[in-house]
Amino acid sequence: MLQVGVIREQTERVLKGLRKRNFKDAENLVNLILEKDSQRKETQQTLDDRKAKANADARKIGDLIKSRKDDEANTLRNNVAEAKEATKKMEALLVDLEREVIELLYKVPNVPHEKVPAGVGAEDNLKVSEHGTIPILDPSALPHWELIKKYDIIDFDLGNKISGAGFPVYKGKGAKLQRALINFFLDEAEKEGYREVQPPVVVNEASGYGTGQLPDKEGQMYFIQEDGLYLIPTAEVPITNLYRDAIVNEEDLPLKNAGYTPCFRREAGSWGAHVRGLNRLHQFDKVEIVQIRKPEESYAALDEMCAHVQSLLEKLELPYRKLLLCGGDMGFNSALTYDMEVYAAAQQRWLEVSSVSNFETFQSNRLKLRYKNKEGKIQLLHTLNGSALALPRIVAAILENNQTSDGIRIPSVLVPYTRFEAVN
Repeated sequence: MLQVGVIREQTERVLKGLRKRNFKDAENLVNLILEKDSQRKETQQTLDDRKAKANADARKIGDLIKSRKDDEANTLRNNVAEAKEATKKMEALLVDLEREVIELLYKVPNVPHEKVPAGVGAEDNLKVSEHGTIPILDPSALPHWELIKKYDIIDFDLGNKISGAGFPVYKGKGAKLQRALINFFLDEAEKEGYREVQPPVVVNEASGYGTGQLPDKEGQMYFIQEDGLYLIPTAEVPITNLYRDAIVNEEDLPLKNAGYTPCFRREAGSWGAHVRGLNRLHQFDKVEIVQIRKPEESYAALDEMCAHVQSLLEKLELPYRKLLLCGGDMGFNSALTYDMEVYAAAQQRWLEVSSVSNFETFQSNRLKLRYKNKEGKIQLLHTLNGSALALPRIVAAILENNQTSDGIRIPSVLVPYTRFEAVN
């Protein structure tokens, strides 16, 4: 959530950034926020003045009683009583105005960093780099949704019977490959200084608002009506909310956490070849890395997180490319996002497997996540997160790119975890 002060002091920068996002009606919304906030300030000032006068009048009543000026005291007492009633109404109005300002601020996405290119969608993202050699497969090579049936390692029919479409069952070596990847990703995160946490996979409404999933993404989240809880779409939500309403000691920074969770998303996309098999699911596994940094360090941290994700892909021997997302393709909360895509050779297409984002103060303002610097000043921190990594498309690319006539070769870095070298 943007700060009203930032919108007021940097109105043109905010509007320019929202235009880069192709955000509709940005000017009207910004002007309405500023208008409501001005009303809030005026109401607060009037309220403060009335309270000060009422307190002064209350003291006068005592003086009048001592001076035996009972009539004047009674008149002033009645005036104070009327002022208190008016004050109550004004306090209610102030609460309403404060709520209106917050609700309007919730509708405004983050302002993109100046590096973010303008653009409408994925076709306008910028390729930053590309690594690895794209495999050349035999003409008889199969896409992963056929390979999983051939080797009986992932079963969508069973998942559909148990739960519905988009909930696969992993079996045998398929289940072991999942577990191997999770443990590999967590071990690599630990080497980079991340503390492993295992958070809940359901969160309350305050947590959803804290990281910006609410009110923006209600339609994508599974909701448990009876308990008012949401199944998490990513571990970013509970891990970042560990620090909601916190003032962090400067000497404890940076905060680096990694966690594995299943993730749940109701809106799994349209039907078609591009969402077949593991390409898009309602439930999937992911290891998430989250950092909380001082503002002046956050973009160096973003580069560090990208390098970590890239190292994982290189160790898995997967060709990948790094993209800088344009304004029209960025997430609601992000100030700058890099996507990592791997090449799935049988599908002959790039698949997004990680997004690494800097949210600057957008989440920390909602979370009231701050730190006290050496001068004793309280400041908002920057939050960052990244997929390191999401499993389904990684598995799809491993299966497709490593298929041979004798089976599917397991990347050597995973063999100590799988305890087998091939799926056959």
